[in-house]
Amino acid sequence: MGTSREMANNLIIRALSANTKSFSLSSRKIVSLPKSIARLKWILTLHLNNNLLSELPTELQALQQLTELNLGNNILLEIPVVLKHLPALRKLYLFGNKIESFPPDILDELPNLTLLNVNHNQIKVIPPQIKSLVNLEVFSIVDNQLEVVPAELGCLVRLTELNLTNNKVSSLPAQMCRLSSLRKLYLARNNLCELPEGISGCTSLKVLDVAGNHLSMFPTDFGSLALEELHCEGNHLVRAELKQSVQEVEVLALKELAARVVLMEDRNKLSMVHQALPNYPELLSMLSQWGRCAVCHRPFFTTWLECVHFINLNKDMGMRRRLTVPVRAVLCSYSCFNAEGHSYYGVASTS
Repeated sequence: MGTSREMANNLIIRALSANTKSFSLSSRKIVSLPKSIARLKWILTLHLNNNLLSELPTELQALQQLTELNLGNNILLEIPVVLKHLPALRKLYLFGNKIESFPPDILDELPNLTLLNVNHNQIKVIPPQIKSLVNLEVFSIVDNQLEVVPAELGCLVRLTELNLTNNKVSSLPAQMCRLSSLRKLYLARNNLCELPEGISGCTSLKVLDVAGNHLSMFPTDFGSLALEELHCEGNHLVRAELKQSVQEVEVLALKELAARVVLMEDRNKLSMVHQALPNYPELLSMLSQWGRCAVCHRPFFTTWLECVHFINLNKDMGMRRRLTVPVRAVLCSYSCFNAEGHSYYGVASTS
C-alpha cells in the first residue's frame, strides 16, 4: 500500500509541474487516494478506474473544475459522499463496483451531470431524486438488481440514451413516454410483459432493444415510432395465425354506457356536456383514461375487446429488417370485431 501511495504522490507532483488538464491513476493498484490530490485544483478529467479504492478523501472536493470522473472497477460499497461537492461534474463512471444504492442527497447536488454509468453493481432502487439530474443525457444501469423504474425518470427530458439491460424490471411507468429526446432505449433481459401505452410520445426513438423479455405484443401506437433498429428476440410474441373467434353476448354496465355517451358528447365543443364537464373535475379525472376503438374510432371507458394486428417492420415502418411483429389493438365491441374490412384478430387465451 505504501508503494502505491508513494507512486501516486510522485505522479501528482509531475502533474503539478506539467499543469495538465487531465490526470490518470488508472490500473495502479491504489488502495487509498493521497490527500495531495487536492493540489490539482485546475484539472478537468480524473481517471481512477481499475484500482482498489473503497472510499475517497474529502480533499477531493478541492477539484471544483472537475467535469469528468472515472471510478470504474474499484471496490466502492456506496457512491462517495464527497461527490456532492463537485457541482461542475458532467460525466461520472461508477461501473464495476459493489454499490447497492443511490444516496438521494448526492443526486440533488449534481445538476450538471450529463452522463451517469453505474453498470455492473448491485443497485436495487433508483430514488425519486433522480429527477434532480435535469441535464442527464445518458443513463446506463446495466447488470444490477433493479426491479422498479421510478415515475420520476420521466422528468429527465434531455435523456437521449437509457440502458436498463439485464435487471429484474417487470414494468415501466407511463411517465417514460414523456421522454421525447430519447433515441436509444435498451431493455433486454428483464421481466417485462408489456411496454407502456403512449410509447409514441418518445418521438425521437430510433433504437429499441427488448430482447429476452416476456412480451406477447407491442403497444397500440407502436407503428407510429420512427425506429431504425428493433431487437425483440427471445419473447413470447403472438404469431400471425388465424384462430376461431369465440362469440360472447355483450352486456355493458350502465356506468360504461353512460361514460360512452358522455365521451361522445364531449367531442362536440358546442355541446352542453362539453361545456359543463370542467365544473366536475372528479368526473374529468375519471374519464381521462378513455380509449378509442381501432375500427369505429368511438370512445370507450373500461370495457373493450383486446385484439392484435401485425406490422411488417420493413413495409409499414420503413426499417431494413423484414420481420412481422404483433401490435395490440382495442375494439369497443364484438359488432366492430365482426365488421368486414379490418385486419384485427382476437387474442386466444391459453390455459
